[in-house]
Amino acid sequence: MTKINAGVAMLKVMEDWGIDHLYGLPGGSFNSTMDALFDEQDHIKYIQVRHEETGSLAAAADAKVTGKIGAVFGSAGPGATHLINGLYDAQMDNVPVLALLGQVASSAMNTNAFQELNENPLFADVSVYNRTVMNAQSLPFVVDEAIKAAYRHSGVAVVTIPVDYGFEEIEDTFVSTAATYQTTTIQPNEAQLKAALPLIQAAKQPVLYIGQGVRGGADAVKAFAEHFSMPVAAAVLAKGIINDDYENYLGSAARVATKPANEALANADLIISVGSNFPFGGAFFNKDAKFIQVDIDGSKFGRRHDVDVAILGDGILTLQRLTELGEARTADKWYEANQTNIKNWHNWRHSFYDDKRKPMRPEPVYKEINRIAEDDAIFVVDVGNVTTHSVRHLEMNGKQQFTTSGWFATMGYAVPGAIGAQLSYPNRQVFTINGDGGFAMNMQDIITQVKYKLPIINVILTNDSLGFIEAEQEETNKALFGVDLYDVDFGKAAEAMGAKGFTVTDYDQLAPAFDAAKDSDRPVVIEVKIANDRPLPVESMVLDPNTFSADQISAYKERYEIHDMPTLVDLLAQ
Repeated sequence: MTKINAGVAMLKVMEDWGIDHLYGLPGGSFNSTMDALFDEQDHIKYIQVRHEETGSLAAAADAKVTGKIGAVFGSAGPGATHLINGLYDAQMDNVPVLALLGQVASSAMNTNAFQELNENPLFADVSVYNRTVMNAQSLPFVVDEAIKAAYRHSGVAVVTIPVDYGFEEIEDTFVSTAATYQTTTIQPNEAQLKAALPLIQAAKQPVLYIGQGVRGGADAVKAFAEHFSMPVAAAVLAKGIINDDYENYLGSAARVATKPANEALANADLIISVGSNFPFGGAFFNKDAKFIQVDIDGSKFGRRHDVDVAILGDGILTLQRLTELGEARTADKWYEANQTNIKNWHNWRHSFYDDKRKPMRPEPVYKEINRIAEDDAIFVVDVGNVTTHSVRHLEMNGKQQFTTSGWFATMGYAVPGAIGAQLSYPNRQVFTINGDGGFAMNMQDIITQVKYKLPIINVILTNDSLGFIEAEQEETNKALFGVDLYDVDFGKAAEAMGAKGFTVTDYDQLAPAFDAAKDSDRPVVIEVKIANDRPLPVESMVLDPNTFSADQISAYKERYEIHDMPTLVDLLAQ
């Protein structure tokens, strides 16, 4: 019988499933797999990161931007525990990731050995599959099962490998199940579709709300919106599905959001939610609105709003079929007022594009990002005020991609996420957009970008504050405390790590820095010093004269420089 090294057999299973790179940092408890990676380096590339969290976040981003499983490893003890943050990001954003954990030799397990950790209970909550390999012969089988589980449940699969097993020779009999794995598209039920039509026909102020369940379905979304004359709002993670300049696209809701989307959802009498599990629906959807919910997971029905019609099925197919079945709605004042509202919003944003004040506003920075962004660029966005700015000011064309840490919302996502995106798509332009708080969390892995010659454009908006939390403290605390950040010259720090660095303090420095970034063949870091001003809080607007005094409204408009932007209610009354 032909023999094969157990570690190599495991890697061949991963190769069968399309895994072509694996992140991690070596440790003694993972040395058998490192030997196997050496043997298989022509087929699966080892990517050395400077922190295991970077590896797990990069693996999660791999899955988010490609739809394929990401892979990462950590050695026993601290190497494994460092993975937790990125694995929770993958779990909460429902993407498949394989995590391989080192373990002391089987003969040393349960003896309080150096760096021995009982890893199974630690990773139980974050995983959909969590096993310790019990013998060398089963190693490829367990990893095959783990990958299937990660795909089946769109989650994290964890395999703990005692280091001695990977060194052993085993019989070369195992065949992976990658070639036979299948999924299916859930067809919507015709009776449920027909039950939704009367609600659509009766609605006076309907809104279509989309999530990631319609990714790839821009044409279906637009056809539906135009056939039924209704505006479209989206979850943050659905940004980029629809081009931002589409006349019926209002942007996203809640706090990381736009004014038009929040106003439309607050005033809607019908909301059609397709492929989204929007966590803030209870606060920002009109509670009295009729609600049609479409999802491939029936457990999500009714989670955010009482449901009048639930349709179990693929979101794109459902929109297409409803468009075919339903009678067209005539364009009316609601439809046109929402189009005017989003047009006014864009005009207001653009009014700051050439603002030369110092410290700068964020809009001129995004003007430059949008100017140099290629048609298929990927934007990897960190968490904080920078998420709000990016959702509002990235003008995506429907071909570009947007990714962030959605439900887990971990700071430090962007630098690792861009490594994953650039490795997966080496011929596409990749940006990171960071706050100074988030960038500092994983900035060491600019070194990884440099080492692997990844020409990522890293943009940092520095306001010397944890601005997102500062805004919350403004609302709830007696004082701002613990949110100030010590200023650092990240441009110089980037140069010390081997990247091309820029520190921008004046408007006139922006264009030259971004021109240089566009033409660079190595990583670039552009730090821009911006004012520590709170973004317009569209989640708590002070604009309604029935609720607020004239002085309160005037002060609000003055603080946030609101002009030529009436409310949706005002537009409907005209």
